Amino acid sequence: MSTAAQTQSGTAIPLARSATFRTFALVFGIATPVLYVIADMMNWPLFTYHPGTNRVDLGWAAAVKDEGPAMYWYGWSATTLLGAAVLGGLATLLPERVTSRIPLWLVWVLPIAVLPVLIYSLKFFWRW
Repeated sequence: MSTAAQTQSGTAIPLARSATFRTFALVFGIATPVLYVIADMMNWPLFTYHPGTNRVDLGWAAAVKDEGPAMYWYGWSATTLLGAAVLGGLATLLPERVTSRIPLWLVWVLPIAVLPVLIYSLKFFWRW
């Protein structure tokens, strides 16, 4: 697998310096925390894992009595990664003059900004 991208002139440039890869990584990094909180709050797992019976259901599925808990975290993560990859891929289709205006600081600020929302969404697990 090559770590270089070809330019229109045919010269190879490292993938990390590629404008397309930069755009994909930037949009992926921005979209991931936002999509995770949305998937958590809206309860949109791609699948539900039931560890007691080692069963996987597509989408959201309730826990079955006497079979243990249902685990949604894996599904939320899959939903997030798939959605962020799609958004990152779509962003690579935009012209570079548009994508160069996406601020890099959003990659650092958004995870911190959505953390209180995520903590609030998990408050039901912290009750005693």
